[in-house]
Amino acid sequence: MLPGVELEVRHLRALCAIADTGSVHKAARQLGMTQPSLTTQLRRIEQAVGGQLFTRQRTGSKPTPLGRTVLTRARPIVAQMTELVREAKDAAGLGPGGPGARLRLGSTGSRAVPGWLRRLHERLPERDITFQTDVSANTLLRMVAGNQLDAAFVHEVEGSPLRVPDGVELRVLVRREPQFVAVPEPHPAARAGRAVALVELADQKWMVDPSVDGDWDGLRRVFADAGVDPRIVYGDYLSAGDLVAAGEVVTPCQPTSQPRPGMSIVPLEGDPLGVRLVVGFRRGTGLGEEGDAVFAALRASYEAVAWSSPAYARWLTTPDSVRGDLHPDPRSSIAGQADFSLSGD
Repeated sequence: MLPGVELEVRHLRALCAIADTGSVHKAARQLGMTQPSLTTQLRRIEQAVGGQLFTRQRTGSKPTPLGRTVLTRARPIVAQMTELVREAKDAAGLGPGGPGARLRLGSTGSRAVPGWLRRLHERLPERDITFQTDVSANTLLRMVAGNQLDAAFVHEVEGSPLRVPDGVELRVLVRREPQFVAVPEPHPAARAGRAVALVELADQKWMVDPSVDGDWDGLRRVFADAGVDPRIVYGDYLSAGDLVAAGEVVTPCQPTSQPRPGMSIVPLEGDPLGVRLVVGFRRGTGLGEEGDAVFAALRASYEAVAWSSPAYARWLTTPDSVRGDLHPDPRSSIAGQADFSLSGD
């Protein structure tokens, strides 16, 4: 170790974050740092241990053999320190249920999140509620397992199961949510207000975010089943909307997505792409009644955004003769549906 350079728990936590996310950029976002700051910190850590800990590859940052050795020792230290802080807060009356206690939530992103947080502030006015997003559902579940989050609202793409850590249990919010597609307004399906077949979009460029767990694998399977091989553009879903509106790409999207000028949201014919929406909690150390409040607030918010989304509301009320599924009266709860239902199981 170089003179004057000492490793601290925050350094070990940074190494674990880089390894878990596979990216210095994502790790910096998770840790609330800038990427240059984390890069500088990584260099100092590598100086301290005397060697390179990560290699930058096309697929992200990968631990070197030395890095794997250091991580093997770092992870239990970080976990023990996190548990020590939690136990200390519990003893001080600041743990779950204590006065001024913090409720730490995460999500991969959904229009239901703002309403979820608003409802929780109303239900639990004494709690300090914090929130963070990450495109990786697996990262958020690891944070739940590591006591960095109390609950995480994430999605699981069909055919790409989540890697659920030991000690984390899932509560199912929606058993199967169909994924729609955002298309430019000039597209015939947008003008007709109907579901679009994948073959109709085979000549379009599709934008997909490869950093979202399961999305690219799921879409690739759907393309293979439909016998199409469209051009793929890699990007992020935040910028995809502008490119769709400009007529450059189409992109898969959540059915709760709202249309915007130049862009329409339409279902895919046959609903070939679906996800399961779940909330991850720590097993055995859950939030008890507050966990029920977290789940109930999310369910209420999701139902509200589902029925307020024009394309989704039409999908939910399509006659059985067209879709072949069971549908309730549009004024009833989504929870009454057959293959698309809210669940507390």
